[in-house]
Amino acid sequence: MVVALSMVPFLGTVRSPPFVAFVAPCRRQISIHGSSISLPRNGFSPFNTFLQARSQSNSASGHAGEQSEIIFVGTGTSEGIPRVSCLTDPLKKCPVCTNAVEPGNKNRRRNTSILISYPRPLGRCNILIDAGKFFYHSALQWFPAFGIRTIDAVIITHSHADAIGGLDDLRDWTNNVQPYIPIYVAEHDFEVMKKTHYYLVDTRVITPGAAVSDLQFNVIREEPFIVHEIKFTPLPVWHGRDYCSLGFRFGDICYISDVSEIPEETYLLLEDCELLIMDALRPDRSSATHFGLPRALEEVRKIKPTKTLFTGMMHLIDHKKVNEYLSKLKDTEGLDVQLSYDGLRIPVQL
Repeated sequence: MVVALSMVPFLGTVRSPPFVAFVAPCRRQISIHGSSISLPRNGFSPFNTFLQARSQSNSASGHAGEQSEIIFVGTGTSEGIPRVSCLTDPLKKCPVCTNAVEPGNKNRRRNTSILISYPRPLGRCNILIDAGKFFYHSALQWFPAFGIRTIDAVIITHSHADAIGGLDDLRDWTNNVQPYIPIYVAEHDFEVMKKTHYYLVDTRVITPGAAVSDLQFNVIREEPFIVHEIKFTPLPVWHGRDYCSLGFRFGDICYISDVSEIPEETYLLLEDCELLIMDALRPDRSSATHFGLPRALEEVRKIKPTKTLFTGMMHLIDHKKVNEYLSKLKDTEGLDVQLSYDGLRIPVQL
């Protein structure tokens, strides 16, 4: 079902420079603009390098073979956990931040992001949702561990730093792994990127020979769109007063990382959701821009997904203690709800 989304005033026609594409709804072919692809400085063909990377990514140890999966690249707030201010406080000890410094502790959280990875004939396809300020550190930990080599597309939920602050770090991929990375972004967020990442949007301003990220920007509208054979349906939500963020539905999976209110028309797009991944900032109450745990649970009861994983947790949420509380809800209410954590890897059907 496609619903008219009147709450998204930024969706429309804008002047598009040569390196920007507008995504037609449910098209299975994406235009590649020649101006956005350049030969690497080592002289090798970018397409040969890309195909080799896809092959390496497909055969790397640690992959789930032919199984589609979601990897939680990050599950924390913009500032991350642990907080430096907590670790340096001489008077008050923060138990969550103290535990978060321990290797493997699930309270360690970086900027909210997921990676959708699924098999294709030429190798696994890896679609990233958001690349925030801590993306480099997340990729450094999880990409080698899970055999992730390529980034075949990045889809942006909104234009805050915890969602786009890592776009510059994509230069490692476009300089050394693949010729370019497609970015899918709503028009009003693209307008922000023209200011925050002007040198990535219009590469004519950079010094010749500078090795910045080679990104192909695709402006998405309210309709469902196709990225590498996967249909994504935008889920517009409010992320604070008068600020629209996008969640996305792909298959029966709904991902809403930054939300303070869900419009009525978006609920229609959440029907028959199997897996809901949703914002739950703090344990006691909501903030002006995010659901807290009580409100998030209210939404779960309303949406009625088969399973829910919360994300975007701050340092007031202790992973073990809150999960123990949530586990009891399955016995009392039949709710299958848990916290996600950085590095969580779950099999899915796309």
